[in-house]
Amino acid sequence: MEQEQVEKQSQGLATSPPISKHWRISVWPLVALFAFVAGLGGGYLLWGRDAARANLESAQATPTLRDNSLPTAAPTRRVNLPEAYALPIKLGKIGPQLVAAGAVDYDRFVQRYQQAGQPLPEKQLKIMSQGSDDPVTIDKENAYFLLNFFWALGLTNRNPILTQGPMMQGGRDQIGTFASTGGWTLASKPVAELYASTPIITLTAEQQAGLEEVAARVFRPCCNNPTTFPDCNHGMAMLGLLELMAAQGATTDEMFTAAKYVNAFWFPQQTLELATFFKATKGLDFAQVDAGQVVGPDFSSAAGSQAAHQWLADNGLLEPTPGNGNRCGV
Repeated sequence: MEQEQVEKQSQGLATSPPISKHWRISVWPLVALFAFVAGLGGGYLLWGRDAARANLESAQATPTLRDNSLPTAAPTRRVNLPEAYALPIKLGKIGPQLVAAGAVDYDRFVQRYQQAGQPLPEKQLKIMSQGSDDPVTIDKENAYFLLNFFWALGLTNRNPILTQGPMMQGGRDQIGTFASTGGWTLASKPVAELYASTPIITLTAEQQAGLEEVAARVFRPCCNNPTTFPDCNHGMAMLGLLELMAAQGATTDEMFTAAKYVNAFWFPQQTLELATFFKATKGLDFAQVDAGQVVGPDFSSAAGSQAAHQWLADNGLLEPTPGNGNRCGV
């Protein structure tokens, strides 16, 4: 019920007033945030493409296309994705804590964005140098900043998911071989020293249980691993975000919903395809689709995302688009 209320409150028109704590829905152009390339490596859990396809076939067994649903010639024009989403968190002093912990070399961090042609605005510089209690809203303008911010947090924060989970399967000596570890090049200390080194966020037993429940069921389209195996930058960033949400009292429903919309900004092309799939097969707008279903392995893993992509291609609902790979470096 909480999740349904969150998503209902998020409904709005593209012409509504500027965003405060509510996100607006509009037709989001099909533009990938970045041309991503393959990561440095990491093990993958086995979620077979055949199994993902079977789940998709079950999901669309009785399509409910309506008169006003997707025209085959231009499916993306009728699919609504969020223009922005208000996260129920505050960043507080985490930015300065990351700098102090050696997770972020402040000067190199700032230079990285300048080199990318996206110099950090004053608000984001303040987040890193002084901290901020302002509400956090993710949109296509700050998604890259938040990806790296939460990546640094997930990588540095001491949590059992990192110290006792699948990331440790090769032992401490192998920690630097993953894309989420070896790919982080903006620290002021070696990643082997940085990994799970600082208790920036401390959770109660109940909060940790909620975090692990959600993290085990939140996937990303660049691989077949859940957030409990954060071997790439998106997984590690999602872990950092979910840790902060858990610490600030978010429910599991709120965490699933946040993951649904954050993935939409970190994986815009794949999310647009999933939204098109649900619109075509169930007549549902993206906001109406259950968050836990969207972020799960059937749809948001690499296998699930590819199965949805193939279904759209087979049914003439896929437009030619730019490359959809996702970079696991800064």
